[in-house]
Amino acid sequence: MEEIQASGFDKYFVDHTVGLWPQSAGGIPFNACEFQSKGDPITDLVEDMAAEQKARTTYDNILRLAKDPDICDPIRFLRAREVVHFQRFGEGLRMVQEQLDSRNFYACNPAFDKNCR
Repeated sequence: MEEIQASGFDKYFVDHTVGLWPQSAGGIPFNACEFQSKGDPITDLVEDMAAEQKARTTYDNILRLAKDPDICDPIRFLRAREVVHFQRFGEGLRMVQEQLDSRNFYACNPAFDKNCR
């Protein structure tokens, strides 16, 4: 208990004992607000791409701080995965955009508004 208190994890321990609980590096617990969806394909794909870039930046920051190969190797894998996800979402965005009238990219949701085209 002394080690938990000295490390600053006592508040975490009160809620979760020693179990894992998803949270940001700043201690903000995960919640459903992390999911962003508007139901518009362009909006949602751009949001997905932004999320992948945010994760990649976080992994870049970890790699700047960590030197242990047992930490860095899995982080490099996760970072590479984020890059691939970003690329796939970008391909999806291009496919959606090809199906839209370019004058209406941001004017309406073609999934619901048939007069967009």
